[in-house]
Amino acid sequence: MKASKELIKALKGFEGLRLESYTDSGDVWTIGYGHTFGVKKGQKITKEQAEALLQGDLNPREKALTGMGVWTQGQFDALLDFSFNFSIEKLMGSTLLRKIRLNASKEEITAEFLKWNKIRVGGKLVTSQWQTARRTWEAKRFFEV
Repeated sequence: MKASKELIKALKGFEGLRLESYTDSGDVWTIGYGHTFGVKKGQKITKEQAEALLQGDLNPREKALTGMGVWTQGQFDALLDFSFNFSIEKLMGSTLLRKIRLNASKEEITAEFLKWNKIRVGGKLVTSQWQTARRTWEAKRFFEV
């Protein structure tokens, strides 16, 4: 499967576009639409390069999710966004994925998405409004066809 246009639009909205490198809330050098691999201080890119980096970041996650089983487009998009924001490894080891595989209720799965709404600030985990919005979108998308 591939990311839907709906997911790409949402992901770009969540990540924002930055054409010059910056450090994210986790102190990781980032550029484009949340691209982190090999990014260095002072790096600049074009919008076209940002688009290419985004697709390059999505490709391995799309392959991993496709290999995990049969998904609806909504489920695929939700888990693809989650794995883009955290990592495919975090998804694989999560209670969220375990509950999905056990066919837990909509309420239980939604609650698992919403547990991932924190960021580290000054060494402490704090609830993030934008992470809560992103997890809410993913939980809603997961139950859409």
